[in-house]
Amino acid sequence: MSRFDRYLLSQFLTLFGFFALVLVLVYWINRAVGLFDRLIGDGQSALVFLEFSLLTLPNVIRIVLPVAAFAATVQVANRLTQDGELVVMQATGFSAFRLARPVLMFGLIVAAMMLALTHFAVPASRAILSDRSAEIEANVTARLLTDGQFMHPADGVTFYIGEITANGELRDVFLADDRSSTGRTTYSAKRALLVRGDTGPKLVMIDGMSQTLTRGTGRLSVTHFSDFTRDLTGMVGDGRRDARTANELSTADLLWADPALLTETGSTRAEFLSEAHERFAQPFLAVAAALIGFSALLLGAFSRFGLWRQILVAIVLLILVQLVANAATSASLRNPDLWPLLYAAPLMGIGLGAATLALSQRPRRLRRLPPLAEGAT
Repeated sequence: MSRFDRYLLSQFLTLFGFFALVLVLVYWINRAVGLFDRLIGDGQSALVFLEFSLLTLPNVIRIVLPVAAFAATVQVANRLTQDGELVVMQATGFSAFRLARPVLMFGLIVAAMMLALTHFAVPASRAILSDRSAEIEANVTARLLTDGQFMHPADGVTFYIGEITANGELRDVFLADDRSSTGRTTYSAKRALLVRGDTGPKLVMIDGMSQTLTRGTGRLSVTHFSDFTRDLTGMVGDGRRDARTANELSTADLLWADPALLTETGSTRAEFLSEAHERFAQPFLAVAAALIGFSALLLGAFSRFGLWRQILVAIVLLILVQLVANAATSASLRNPDLWPLLYAAPLMGIGLGAATLALSQRPRRLRRLPPLAEGAT
């Protein structure tokens, strides 16, 4: 690698790190707000929130890396053009394709990072996140044992505890279940205990009553009891996680899935192939983004007003590539034989970058100056 290539590559990597860090923070904070409200609102600790936030990071990084690569190449190319460095290198005989060699190296480095993320880090983090979510759903103590506050552990369910004694006994318990289409049932008890049974958590209520209001007739039935046990499994979960999804499986499982795995996930063969080949194709969008960003700016020359038109052209080209990627994903999900379309967007992006580089080498026509007026000096 020549000194110029090392210099340009170091500029790309430095700004890429900066843009990636900023974009990851912005995207992660946006997601963390909703995650914080859900976990802390359910009574979970800050450590659980931190664990869940870290598990979402691999997918966030995967999303922002191509954008960071594009922003880095545009910024470096714009600065080098304004400083005249690219003009000097072109004057020494460097062609546009020779100038783009470190850009290609930079894109391949980013693609290698994304390959590691899409094939290993992201599926593993999603699988762990699903397991931990199931455990949190079944954590009755964190979700229900809060006194003096109305809680809604599930849609249509309201739970209230007046006081929790030192030995774990619940006082003045209120439970309203409005999930049935035929009626609404309300339980109230002076005392209660929360226990774990073989099939899930149960609420043992002592010295209370239940009131059932039938919707159709408006009839109210009241039953007094000395003790009554209510199964809470449907409200807080039983600790068993849902079936695995395609994005949690390894690439090998997706490519050579057996019918049992398709049945377990409830997915089709087309969805498996689309997910697997997208993991191979998506990283090379970073190569396309870097080439488009750099080559588009070579179309312009030095200007006091900057290269905003060339930057706009690069953004439009990148949007077109993304539209093709979205269309290819939709088609591959419908037909398992159309998975090769997933590679169309990266190939199109790289082709657009090469075409733009070739276009930037064409001689530019100079505008003819108007003749001097007669008698002018």
